[in-house]
Amino acid sequence: MFEIGSSLKEARLRQGLDFPEIETGTKIRGKYLNALEEERFDVLPGETYIKGFLRTYAEYLGLDGQLYVDEFNSRYVAPDESEMQTIRVRRTAQARRHRRVQGGVLIAALVGIAVVTALVIVAWTSGSAPDQPVAGISSNGSTQQKKHKRAQPQSAKAHITLRAVRTNVSLLAVRKGGPTGKILLENVELAPGEAKHFTRRSLWINTGTPGNLRVVVNGKRVNYPGGKPQAFIVSARGIIAPA
Repeated sequence: MFEIGSSLKEARLRQGLDFPEIETGTKIRGKYLNALEEERFDVLPGETYIKGFLRTYAEYLGLDGQLYVDEFNSRYVAPDESEMQTIRVRRTAQARRHRRVQGGVLIAALVGIAVVTALVIVAWTSGSAPDQPVAGISSNGSTQQKKHKRAQPQSAKAHITLRAVRTNVSLLAVRKGGPTGKILLENVELAPGEAKHFTRRSLWINTGTPGNLRVVVNGKRVNYPGGKPQAFIVSARGIIAPA
């Protein structure tokens, strides 16, 4: 749990932004932005507007807009009875499935133990145990352990947002993975406040005005060196490397 208004204000002050500038970029009136920071939600037109303004304002500051909407819902929006009933029914069904799975696993384990025990007894009484291998049992009576290859973890996908701030972002090109990857954007211009969203493991980005481009990875703003036209790669870890 965190304070919605104070975290928005801290992010704004940390970036040296004023309400008139943010109002231009987000199209949200300054008095509403101030009300969000002071958590005076009664000043805003309605619940739908509050959630929309929260999401837009947070993402403009490079924060996770959905996180702020979820926090608002948990603190100020009471779920209706039908929603609560749906949640209770879903949890009950999940508990039943869990019990059925546990029961099935237990029965399968008992059956497996019984089968192995019967095979061991038959092999022992026949007097030819070394010549009659039993599944899972070695000739000296020790259990054979199967080695399983561990699945190699794959790089996680990242939620990457490219947003124009202050003035237009010009000559923006985006490719999948690297400079020879699939073209996602080519020579695009973004107006202040306009954003493009991607879900990829990595992106290759080339921009003519990097000072006006804000890059947010998984809700966190990432920085890159230099103010001249440049190309770089944004990875799922939020690391930016020259490319």
